[in-house]
Amino acid sequence: MKKALIVWGGWDGHQPKEVAEIFRQVLVGENFEVEVSDTLEAFADAEKLKGLDLIVPVWTMARIEQKLVDNVSAAVQSGVGLAGCHGGMCDAFRENVDWQFMTGGQWVAHPGNDGVEYTVNINYSSSPLTAGIEDFAVRSEQYYLHVDPAVEVLATTRFPLAPGPHSLNKAVDMPVVWTKRWGVGRVYYNSLGHHADIIEIPTVKELMRRGFLWCAEGKSLAAEAGAGAAAYSGMADNQL
Repeated sequence: MKKALIVWGGWDGHQPKEVAEIFRQVLVGENFEVEVSDTLEAFADAEKLKGLDLIVPVWTMARIEQKLVDNVSAAVQSGVGLAGCHGGMCDAFRENVDWQFMTGGQWVAHPGNDGVEYTVNINYSSSPLTAGIEDFAVRSEQYYLHVDPAVEVLATTRFPLAPGPHSLNKAVDMPVVWTKRWGVGRVYYNSLGHHADIIEIPTVKELMRRGFLWCAEGKSLAAEAGAGAAAYSGMADNQL
């Protein structure tokens, strides 16, 4: 039985408790042993984290002790998967660039705020994470992110739709779903999920389910391959 840790908290506007419960149900349905915590101190035991298969952060707009980021980073570098959505993963700790480097991006804007109707365009490829999934529309926040160019983009959305200072720039396809590697660990992100009802959309929930499984599978595959990676301990000037 694979082990997962869900850690929720931060800004209540993203309904972290409700989203964490949806994720818990998804993982239990996939036969995971799931621990749910509402404190960042859940990241304090470095060795315990390395014994997991998956870490799921659901925590928006907070500050975090550097040691806790280092512990999560080391666990993921060793093969533990990291998967999350919306601000719960890529607007978690705005001051901590190590977290942003690991996760692959950082939210910077949502022009039009909540209620923008936009299309999520699936990038058709050989990835099992999007196999059989069609483009779909959603009414929610449309996330504009600063994104690591190393990520593998699995879905995008077109900007601009809502007016703003960005509108006179050329149209751009902003990543919505991506994967990347951190050491030998797998990282998955989906920018959807402003509220729990967005996560409950069947296509969104299915994308998250596949992301969780893909990330958790990475640990055993890395171990079988005897893979390793140079340790990265972060930057001394990584946060204010």
